[in-house]
Amino acid sequence: MGAYLRPRRLEDALAALRRPHAVLAGGTDFYPARVGQLIAEDILDVSAIDCLRGIVRTDSGWRLGAAATWSEVIEADLPPLFDGLKQAAREIGGRQIQNAGTIAGNLCNASPAADSVPCLLALDAEVEIAGQDGRRCLPLSDFLTGARRTCLMPGELVVAVHVPRPSHEARSGFLKLGARRYLVISIAMVAATLECQDGVVRAARIAVGACSPVARRLPLLEAALQGGVCDSSLADRLELAHLAPLAPIDDVRGSSAYRNDAVMTLLRRLLRSLPT
Repeated sequence: MGAYLRPRRLEDALAALRRPHAVLAGGTDFYPARVGQLIAEDILDVSAIDCLRGIVRTDSGWRLGAAATWSEVIEADLPPLFDGLKQAAREIGGRQIQNAGTIAGNLCNASPAADSVPCLLALDAEVEIAGQDGRRCLPLSDFLTGARRTCLMPGELVVAVHVPRPSHEARSGFLKLGARRYLVISIAMVAATLECQDGVVRAARIAVGACSPVARRLPLLEAALQGGVCDSSLADRLELAHLAPLAPIDDVRGSSAYRNDAVMTLLRRLLRSLPT
């Protein structure tokens, strides 16, 4: 069995990463992937590092610590802007998984069906990364580079996710389709954030997951929604052509055609319900 480290300071964790370690936070992806196997790699457990935890408001928006759990997201005092992320958090496994699983773990696992990713894309989230050479922030869309792939370099850790304050009053929503109601991998999922002023959509951010190697924003739909009346009629602006960025596959959970139909249905439902 490899070495096990559980530092309390970020500096010590980064120093340990000068040589390869498997990074462990909640362990909800780490341990299931190793059932029946001897854990031979060195493990860096970051769960005791205080600066990776917490959900706080900042001058520019909100900071969600990398090791904040989904239960903490659900229970946090956050505005309607975060309703979609809270809805997704309730869909991530059962209560035990929500108590242990972390924001950064869901991102770094980089599953095409990661429930949090469409919501965070629709929130215009940025990922803060720390390494021996300092820190950098980049949009979530740049952090995720493919199925199970991120832009993290050797020796780097995700330390936080940042959500900017919107320019107008905003709310968000999330819908997911699976083979059953709970504890299931998504067949398709959609997230939306609408910024409204005087009953008019001033900005829209729409994202779809489980229908491409990484979750994708739908810029054509976002443009079509902007300027519309902020009510259920927004659903009437949706067209099949708006799904152009998606690349759904055929697999055991559904065909590409089924996924496209599912996305259209989910988006219509979300756009009808979100402004009300």
